[in-house]
Amino acid sequence: MLIGEYSHAIDAKGRMIVPAKFREDLGFSFIITRGLDGCLYGYPQDQWRQLQDKLKQLPQSKKESRAFTRFFYSAATEVEFDKQGRINIPQTLRTHADLEKNCRIIGVSDRIEIWSEERWLSFAEEVEENFEDLAENMIDFGF
Repeated sequence: MLIGEYSHAIDAKGRMIVPAKFREDLGFSFIITRGLDGCLYGYPQDQWRQLQDKLKQLPQSKKESRAFTRFFYSAATEVEFDKQGRINIPQTLRTHADLEKNCRIIGVSDRIEIWSEERWLSFAEEVEENFEDLAENMIDFGF
């Protein structure tokens, strides 16, 4: 299970160390792509296959389904760890997530999310202010 929050830097070549605690669950290679809220999603291969199965079921006759799958898949790329535990994040994805120097990598159960530090701190502050309201609304989802 991927959990926790870690701070790391991304270098000028787009390389970033992935926390050792995440590497075992992610495997030697994993898939990263555009995520929601201005971050990147990183999926272990088995989770990626499960997600692909779900995305294949979206109706291709619906414009929104086509647009979402195109945008989601077009930036997806397989990354591998180097000897230092780093991955190389393509420029397209760095631009999407505004990754320049300091990053936050968080575990979200079955995936990781890679955030620019500034975006993550802003997001976390906003959620913290509304956390009790969010928790109260989770009842609608059986939580």
